[in-house]
Amino acid sequence: MIDIKCVAELIVRDSAGREASLTDIVPLLALVDETGSIAQAAEQSRLSYRHAWGLLRLFEARLGGDLIAKERGKGSALSSLGHAVVRAQRLCAERLDAPMQGLASEIAEELGRQLGRSAMVRIHASHGYAVAALVTALQTREAGSVDIKYRESAEAVAALARGECDFAGFHLPRGAFREICADIYRRWLDPRRHVLIYLTRRKQGLFLQKGNPKGVRGLDDLARADVRFVNRQPGSGTRLLIDLELRRVGVDPERINGYASTELTHTAIAAFVASGMADVGFGVAPAAHHFGLDFVPIVDEDYYFACERARLSAAPLAAALAVLRSDPFRLGVSHLEGYDPAECGSLVDIQNGLRGGADITG
Repeated sequence: MIDIKCVAELIVRDSAGREASLTDIVPLLALVDETGSIAQAAEQSRLSYRHAWGLLRLFEARLGGDLIAKERGKGSALSSLGHAVVRAQRLCAERLDAPMQGLASEIAEELGRQLGRSAMVRIHASHGYAVAALVTALQTREAGSVDIKYRESAEAVAALARGECDFAGFHLPRGAFREICADIYRRWLDPRRHVLIYLTRRKQGLFLQKGNPKGVRGLDDLARADVRFVNRQPGSGTRLLIDLELRRVGVDPERINGYASTELTHTAIAAFVASGMADVGFGVAPAAHHFGLDFVPIVDEDYYFACERARLSAAPLAAALAVLRSDPFRLGVSHLEGYDPAECGSLVDIQNGLRGGADITG
């Protein structure tokens, strides 16, 4: 498989039209923040002290402000601008990671077709950390390759029905809202033609800034005037779940500050909260854990891949199923906060899976 990588960077241009990429300075700034010393940061970056200072001065000139705040006897620390630059680059990377990964896979697939090397597993899926783990596992196999497109759950299942993908990833809540959510997917899933592959159980809940400075305890607090919320996009499975949970507790979305502000992935939501641009978000536990956020669990979910029964025993789907059932993959997913892959790789009848039954077919 052709290895294609798509990365995001922020370019700063001053009034004279001179450009500089934040990717050149952010690692150094992060080390200054960690060590409290420009000299130590330069050493760990394998830069001379003089070159490190040159970079700092270059970017301060481009940005028009100080990146380092020096206090006598206290070493070096990032200024508020320095912290903002680090957050900006991190937010850029995290918010764009999933769509860029999908774009890179799409380009690699097209180039592979032109070279006669295409033998990909095509995955359309709602964003999730276990899905990303599967993509990584398939990409590291010499005989395996994957084309991943992160999209809304309903779009993924509809794409499977049209023959546009091999695996369609979607999630369903356990409990009272299972039937309502399952009805969305029934129109595209034929019990005679399709089968579900269990991926993992996971927890969704509230992302809170470390230490929970706003004292948010549950969904009721989202209607407070001093709480800023960041939401998932309309049409996503997580957005539907948020709407249903708010209806359950009697909170009017119109009263929530930021309810119309949306992001496309769990990681992007967590990055938004970690950057201080929102106080609360909603998503899966590993995203909160990754950014050092507090997490309040709200609901347990089951995540499935839907696929065609007849194609499971043929390559490359058989290879993907073998990965899902492997001990190393299950162990990796078990290390994700709030994830339980005990039944990973088990086949589940469409009707049993949608209604939350436990019957396993193989």
